[in-house]
Amino acid sequence: MSLDPQPISPIPTLTRHIAQQAFPKGNVYMNMRDTLGTFYTDDVFHDLYPRDGQSAYAPWRLALISIMQFAENLTDRQAADAVRARIDWKYALSLELSDTGFDYSVLSEFRQRLVTHEAGERLLDTMLDGLREADLLKVSQQRSDATHVLAAVQRLNRLELVGRSLQYALDAVSEAAPDWLREWVEPIWFTRYGAPLSDYRLPKSKDERAALAHQIGLDGWRLLEAIYEDATTPAHLRELPAVDILRQIWLQQYVWLDEQLKWRGGKDLPPAQRLIQSPFDLEARYSRKRQTEWVGYKTHLTETCVADTPNLITHVLTTPASTPDVVALPDIHAGLAQNDTLPDDHFVDAGYMSAVDLVQAETDYAVNLMGFVRTDSSWQTATGYDISAFTIDWDKQQVTCPQGQPSTSWNPQSDAKRTLIRVAFPKSVCQACPARTQCTRSTRRHLCFPEQAVFEKREERREEQQEKAFQKRYQIRSGIEGSMSQGAFVLGMRRSRYRGLDKTHLQHVLTATAMNLTRAMNWMARPEKSKTRRSRFVRLQDAA
Repeated sequence: MSLDPQPISPIPTLTRHIAQQAFPKGNVYMNMRDTLGTFYTDDVFHDLYPRDGQSAYAPWRLALISIMQFAENLTDRQAADAVRARIDWKYALSLELSDTGFDYSVLSEFRQRLVTHEAGERLLDTMLDGLREADLLKVSQQRSDATHVLAAVQRLNRLELVGRSLQYALDAVSEAAPDWLREWVEPIWFTRYGAPLSDYRLPKSKDERAALAHQIGLDGWRLLEAIYEDATTPAHLRELPAVDILRQIWLQQYVWLDEQLKWRGGKDLPPAQRLIQSPFDLEARYSRKRQTEWVGYKTHLTETCVADTPNLITHVLTTPASTPDVVALPDIHAGLAQNDTLPDDHFVDAGYMSAVDLVQAETDYAVNLMGFVRTDSSWQTATGYDISAFTIDWDKQQVTCPQGQPSTSWNPQSDAKRTLIRVAFPKSVCQACPARTQCTRSTRRHLCFPEQAVFEKREERREEQQEKAFQKRYQIRSGIEGSMSQGAFVLGMRRSRYRGLDKTHLQHVLTATAMNLTRAMNWMARPEKSKTRRSRFVRLQDAA
């Protein structure tokens, strides 16, 4: 499909007349069109389409339809029906009453173009530009939080994983080279792998499950050998994604020892950041937070929290579930900087906080990171000498203990994230020290602390976060819980509609943009923020 950009057409007279009679006071979409326009033009998406071919459905309309779709948590079919049937949608989209709309598959094609060209962020950025022009976006204070997202795949145990992976590869090979596979495969395989290997069909005893895992491993290895090592095998089979997925999973789940294929023990598996959880979504990862376990992703939302403007989402980041929040923070700041929406004060919870990030946020982005740094958890903090009892001479690179003894070593150790300094005191001095029981349970005291700028910033924040003024100011961060709740429970953000990190991220961008649309329009209708709702039962106590 090609794109010949056209100017946004005016609202047809009959559509305007009927819509105004149906909604005398307007609604969100009608008010948006009247006050803020449509946000999008075809020029924003011009590079997503080729120059030649059949004319495409207007991208500005598809973009706006996608936002409206996610604002109401509709499926593609429901959104296409709304374009055909709802007068407020026709009004916002400048459509005639007789317009028959389009096939619902056009929406998925448009999303695929956004994913392929990495253009999903344009939806959010373009809307933010429009809201900034309307003086609704002020970014001086912002807050971030994350929530878990379930992948659009079934959670599998290890035996199901290898069984489904082999079945997936066999299906792909059956389609690509049926004659080759028919001549090569053993008849028992049709019985063994003909039906889905769901857990309720699998053996229950431990020995039988171990034997089946070994058999699946041997069969999978035979298939891989036949594809990769047999010169007579059709070469195109080596290019099949399902075959490469099988190879990756077998390397993670099995190992050859003494010429025997072994099922890896739990401790021999790759870390969660690399361990594939499903052959149908290679980027979904396992994670656990307190009592919640899931396979999928995390989404990080950053929103404004300035008193006299609506709370608008300025950045969306989607990561695998195993990615710690603190690792995501530099990407959040980089994204905000790219869109010129960096805050002066950025409120985050302890999961995002580290002393290194405190310094980097201030140095690289001039952002004051507002959050609680974890306190020293060593036993000396409560009953002995913690690091605050020691005197550090940064120039001389020496530490003096509470008893006046100097350290004998100063060893900086750096990695990509930080620099740590390791210090030790003489063993003979520590063993003879009368305060040894308050200082160490080893033969001598060791200390480990970050470089000077980070160390001083950390100690400064630890003192600051004890003050009531800091704690009161920090209370504003809790407001983002409402946004996470709205996204998760009202707009379906908790479950991915699609498979893969890129498509899941686009879902989150669309959801965030839809939230901005409704918040901006609600604010223009009533420029004040609602207080947290309380149940009737709680309000009953106030009336007593």
